[in-house]
Amino acid sequence: MEVDADGIAGPVPAMPKSPSESATPVESVTPAGSAAFVDPVGPPQVAVVVIGFDDAGRIGDAVRSALTQGPVVSEVIAVDDASTDGTDRVLDELATGEPRLRVVRRAVNSGGCGAPRNDGVRVATAPYVMFLDSDDTLPEGAAKALLRAALRHHAPVAAGLCVRRELPRGRETRWQPGLYRRAGVRSAADHPALLHDTLCVNKLYSRAFLTEHAIAFPEGPFVYEDFVFTARVLAAAPRVATVPDTVYIWHVRRDGAPSISLDRERITNWQARVSAHRRSVDVFREAGSEALARAARVKFLDHDLRMYVRELPLRSAGYRHAWWRVTRGYLATYEEAELRAARAPSRWIARVVLASEAPRDLARLSQLAARPARLLPPYAEHEGAPVWAPDLPAALLDGVTDPAEVPVGRLPVTVDAELRPLRRELRLRVHDLYGRLAAGPPRAVDVELNHRNGTAGLRCSVPLFGDPPWSVRLPVGLARLAGLGVRDGAGSAPQSWDIRVRLHPSTGGSFRTSVRAAGRGLHRLALPSLRFGLLLAHPYATATGSLAVRLAPGVRAAAAVALRRLWARGRQRQHGPHRRRERRD
Repeated sequence: MEVDADGIAGPVPAMPKSPSESATPVESVTPAGSAAFVDPVGPPQVAVVVIGFDDAGRIGDAVRSALTQGPVVSEVIAVDDASTDGTDRVLDELATGEPRLRVVRRAVNSGGCGAPRNDGVRVATAPYVMFLDSDDTLPEGAAKALLRAALRHHAPVAAGLCVRRELPRGRETRWQPGLYRRAGVRSAADHPALLHDTLCVNKLYSRAFLTEHAIAFPEGPFVYEDFVFTARVLAAAPRVATVPDTVYIWHVRRDGAPSISLDRERITNWQARVSAHRRSVDVFREAGSEALARAARVKFLDHDLRMYVRELPLRSAGYRHAWWRVTRGYLATYEEAELRAARAPSRWIARVVLASEAPRDLARLSQLAARPARLLPPYAEHEGAPVWAPDLPAALLDGVTDPAEVPVGRLPVTVDAELRPLRRELRLRVHDLYGRLAAGPPRAVDVELNHRNGTAGLRCSVPLFGDPPWSVRLPVGLARLAGLGVRDGAGSAPQSWDIRVRLHPSTGGSFRTSVRAAGRGLHRLALPSLRFGLLLAHPYATATGSLAVRLAPGVRAAAAVALRRLWARGRQRQHGPHRRRERRD
């Protein structure tokens, strides 16, 4: 699967039971002058720094996951950031009879994640250090896999795959999977894609390396401290050993108070992100690496900008105007070469923001920011060149008509889809894009309905005829779909299904894309079913506007849906102002 700039690709395939068992070949060779490789993992050499604040209910699981890494971990340092909820008592109980666990208590809350991590590194004695947040866990064998890679390749930094697990549903996606498909040794100078992984927790660091280069986290209420820390690490030009193993489980809880970094409804979050990004770019420039500074700025367009634009239609008018003002000010510092280096959808979005003094076309921009991108009609031109709109001639859609720059497989093609449960019918409408598809008309479309847990799927292929826009209707057996979910382990629980299509142009090849939710049928319906008695079907638009469908087969599953809605409403009423401190996204 191709990696997008968000770094998220899912669902997660089956992983080795233990990272240490991975047999993926290594890109680099054994160091010169060495004999055949012998596993160097011997005495305990890793310190795991666990930070927590008012997280008594979860910090125990985090600490235990670090302790169960085995003898490779010589010490677990739990830093309590002046908690008031009994976190200190939980840590004291864990430390009883566990000599490897050391508890550090801060007298005053730091307001962020940087200071407690720095405290942990300062008291650590092991030659290597890892970081773990109190609401996350380390999978079995993570420390050993990273240490083995670091020692084998004499690398001061080792990194592996982070899996993002959304709770309570348990859906898992992989963070920046393209970086961790194979084991290898890289440097940021030769592999700038390393800049896309701004997490600090899926890595192991040599303490001597951190000390030599005076690398530490920014302290205080700094929201995106990972950005700056990672920039300082990569600016020091280390060899980075990568492993294809899962080394960190990042828990994202959607049913409770959001973390600061995931609380993107406040303009202060975007301001903090832009500020942290600016500071990261300065780190590279101060280190004399203009190439990495430019790569970081391009990453901002391809990842950060698109992520927030996707959510703009959901924000208040005040937020939108403030966001637009902050973003225009920052984008004004970009050179044309930096815009051109970004992916086409990213630079087109940037051009629209720069060309318009006020927020506009937010629904259309949100679709262009989706992954995969969708450029919705109308398709305007100015003096023969594709532009965003007739009144924004400066917002060029450069490259969209050039097959060499934007090949067919990367076109932001829009495919509208409407699911009609009563008719058990899916309607598709494929839009042309400045004549690019009409030059080699799609003759067939494969429709894929995939269960969110990755265990089941339904596929069919239908021909396309006529002139653009191309339309087709096909039957969808919702009861059959629900039956596949039940057979593959979902039982009577509610199911979620994503809908994607693969287009087959007459010129050869094919490409996949998601479908945009269209029509008025986005509501829940109770359908009679011979197999289940009752089938609850709910076509809906995802956060990025794609069409998906929820199915609840049987009375029990339908009741579970109703109870979940009541529970969610209750949580919203009880939701207070307290928010956990957490990094990233």
